[in-house]
Amino acid sequence: MQTASLGVDIGSVSTKGVVLSESGEILASEYLWTEGDPVAATKKIIRSLKRQLPSSVVIGSVGTTGSARRLIGAMLEADVVKNEITAHAKGTLSRYPDVRTIIEIGGQDSKLILIRGGVVTDYAMNTLCAAGTGAFLSSQAKRLGIPVEELGDVALRSKYPAKIAARCTVFAESDLVHKAQAGHAKEDLVAGLCHAVVLNYLNNVGKGKQILEPIVFQGGVSKNKGVVHAFQQELKSRIHVDSHSHLMGALGAALLARGAKRSRPFDCEIVDLHFQTGVHTCVGCSNHCEIISFYRDGSLLDRWGNRCEKGLCQKENVS
Repeated sequence: MQTASLGVDIGSVSTKGVVLSESGEILASEYLWTEGDPVAATKKIIRSLKRQLPSSVVIGSVGTTGSARRLIGAMLEADVVKNEITAHAKGTLSRYPDVRTIIEIGGQDSKLILIRGGVVTDYAMNTLCAAGTGAFLSSQAKRLGIPVEELGDVALRSKYPAKIAARCTVFAESDLVHKAQAGHAKEDLVAGLCHAVVLNYLNNVGKGKQILEPIVFQGGVSKNKGVVHAFQQELKSRIHVDSHSHLMGALGAALLARGAKRSRPFDCEIVDLHFQTGVHTCVGCSNHCEIISFYRDGSLLDRWGNRCEKGLCQKENVS
């Protein structure tokens, strides 16, 4: 039997899963849209990973990360639940031990992680402006009638990238429409969008930060060759994009969970059970905290959202 570790990265737009061998080999992986339902997305991830694995592989440890890490951590009885900064740094360092800058752009947020001597020394996150994210590129690709996965190739054909305002989504969209009406070619508009994403990132997330080589770019947007090219032009540096760049958070979660001592191996059949959340407002004090309770087949797994112990004592009705 071969023992492996499972890492799941549950984001607002996409959910990623990786099964990692003891030697560091990725035995199975999956990437799909969260679609507003992290529990359902995780069930799909686990089922897909199970189909890819030979029967000789036993999952001995589980780690979760991402915006829904606690929810899915409770669902999967995770051994380790870690924030995205820690997970992405761990995953990247396993592939690029000398990395000093990690650029990560996902569907709805972006991150910058600075590493010196193998240790995270600083980081920044942007969750407010969508102009520098994959969701922005996806919406503009639809506006232009171009499949989002083809944006990078289209951008690289441009000789005269259009100057698109990078301050925010509203300005960028308005500028895109104006440039299109003025007669700019589609490839120039797309190249301009890629540069706008990069400028927005550098002027917001990267503001005041020392971006040093080696630089590793990850997240779904790292698959866009146009954005990679724009980063190389703006930073005048080589940008490394791993073949598993979109899975780096899940990879890090799997690595962080490795070595955990579980009483029993992880059972993939857990996804066939019924999971349910309940929400109530605690009236135990003036905070009026919104408490989230998470159940499996009617049994409470976890409860959070409280700012004092009173919030953990009250129960809500679950339909």
